[in-house]
Amino acid sequence: MTLPTIKVALAGAGAFGLKHLDGIRHIAGVQVVSLVDPDLAKAQKIAAQYAIAHVATDLQDSLALPEVDAVILCSPTQLHAAQASQCLQAGKHVQVEIPLADRLEDALAVVALQKSTGLVAMCGHTRRFNPSHQWIQQRVKTGTFTLQQMDVQTYFLRRSNMNALGQPRSWTDHLLWHHAAHTVDLFAHQAGSPIVQAHAVQGPQHPELGIAMDMAIVLKAASGAICTLSLSFNNDGPLGTFFRYIGDTGTYVARYDELVNGKDEAIDVSGVDVSMNGIELQDREFFAAIREGRQPQAGVAQVLPCYEVLQALQAQLQ
Repeated sequence: MTLPTIKVALAGAGAFGLKHLDGIRHIAGVQVVSLVDPDLAKAQKIAAQYAIAHVATDLQDSLALPEVDAVILCSPTQLHAAQASQCLQAGKHVQVEIPLADRLEDALAVVALQKSTGLVAMCGHTRRFNPSHQWIQQRVKTGTFTLQQMDVQTYFLRRSNMNALGQPRSWTDHLLWHHAAHTVDLFAHQAGSPIVQAHAVQGPQHPELGIAMDMAIVLKAASGAICTLSLSFNNDGPLGTFFRYIGDTGTYVARYDELVNGKDEAIDVSGVDVSMNGIELQDREFFAAIREGRQPQAGVAQVLPCYEVLQALQAQLQ
């Protein structure tokens, strides 16, 4: 039986918006029908490339389309919570890129609205879906690997306000609320245990961007596992996030979709899921949850503890 096509609006035609558009191309039964971006010319150009019929500069114009079933938000961090609420209020399922919010009270409001509407609401905690991290999680679930320590480095060279494509940004990124959110959530997920201690320090603020360019975070889970996280926008070297898992039965290092053991021997993770693309797998879960009438992995209520930890860390840094 052929299932009805899920019709999607995507807001934000930047670096991550393109990643979602590329991922959705490989998912049957899903069609992007509307693209939203404040830069109309850019939106029109990308819409033509991806055969998207409708273009808008205001999200409300897409939400007004009766055929739109769901929305993926790849807009600036500061808009995430308000736009996610806007989508739910319009009766649309929503997936919002990480972070869900940059204040706990806004994250709580989205969770409350999801519960009252019963719609699917998901946050893009992509690390849960990367095959390398799924491989670890499978062993945690079967009891063949227990996490004792994670050591994580999140490093960029971003001394000016540029995005992942090297293009000027209209908003300012943040080490705590955006980049640390990935690891805070993943650590609790992989430990299978809530975070019970969290401490942070940060370096000087950038004189123009007004954000700390370096940060260090230490976490402890109820299980006893610990995590050390180093973040920097000042790093002039290999870029990205590197995860070292130290456990009772092995040591593993994950670099995006690559996984090696402690001796730097490659581990084949190509059979972990139907794709090696974490964004595509994240989107597949979102659409599957809509079809199956359930909340997804990384649903907004499920990831809320991450934002509670981030709020506590922000209070320490202030």
